[in-house]
Amino acid sequence: MKLSRLAALLLIVVALWRIFAAPMVTKIVVSKFERRLTAYGPDGSVVASYPVIFGRAPLGTKEREGDLRTPEGEYYVCFKNPKSQFHLSLGLSYPNLADADRGLASGAISHAEYTEIVEAGRAGRIPPWKTALGGEIFIHGEMNDRPGTAGCVAVSNDAMEALFPEVALGTPVVIEP
Repeated sequence: MKLSRLAALLLIVVALWRIFAAPMVTKIVVSKFERRLTAYGPDGSVVASYPVIFGRAPLGTKEREGDLRTPEGEYYVCFKNPKSQFHLSLGLSYPNLADADRGLASGAISHAEYTEIVEAGRAGRIPPWKTALGGEIFIHGEMNDRPGTAGCVAVSNDAMEALFPEVALGTPVVIEP
């Protein structure tokens, strides 16, 4: 009887560890129209929702370095920076394959850059951030009273402190118009 109680206790401890050790945010959706970031949990329920600001040129997706636009599309968290100049930050996998397709078709990037972006996406790595398409797009803190960002998504520092430990590398991020 003692062995079955010990086994039951061990199962409970393991279950609790899995619940609390695993990141609770499994998907992030940013709505540019609603100016809101919504974080979803493993069961698809809303874990948190925060107001955001984004690029100073709000209409359309990012097309090139310096256009002050926030990209639109499907990305993933490819980098976590606990020492960001913007409090804490989650790096996004911009440019992705769709961005690279547009960039190659328009002549903005070379075939070699295109290949690097595609390979980084397949491997779940950080894509090249120093191309004509731009890069280093983050979800970060320091929203404050600024009118917009250079293309990132900014939330309050409190929101970033809640999100940062709950988001794992590879977490999908969808940025909607």
